[in-house]
Amino acid sequence: MQGKLRTVRLGTLIQKEISALLHNGLKNPNVGLASISHVDVTPDLSYATVKISVMGSKQEQMKSLNALQQSAGFIRSHLAKLINIHKFPELRFVFDEGLQHAARIDEILHELKEKGEL
Repeated sequence: MQGKLRTVRLGTLIQKEISALLHNGLKNPNVGLASISHVDVTPDLSYATVKISVMGSKQEQMKSLNALQQSAGFIRSHLAKLINIHKFPELRFVFDEGLQHAARIDEILHELKEKGEL
């Protein structure tokens, strides 16, 4: 249980620090309006999956994801200076499909309501 709590706390801290870094200006112009929705850290602390959502078209979203993936090494070294752990997890950036799925459901419900089928 203590290991699970540690990974949750570390994930929350990583989320907070990456969000601050994005807000204060990551020096990569290709990162658009991105937000960090969740960070999952593996039990052995080797990897941290950073779930992101990005405003904009599919092309802009992919451009932002690629830019974050390219900046992962810089972001990891920046965070390693702020968060004192023996070995900092490798960062993997992925889209948060849950948010996109929820938005699609909302869109469908809205369409059904407009048609009077709901």
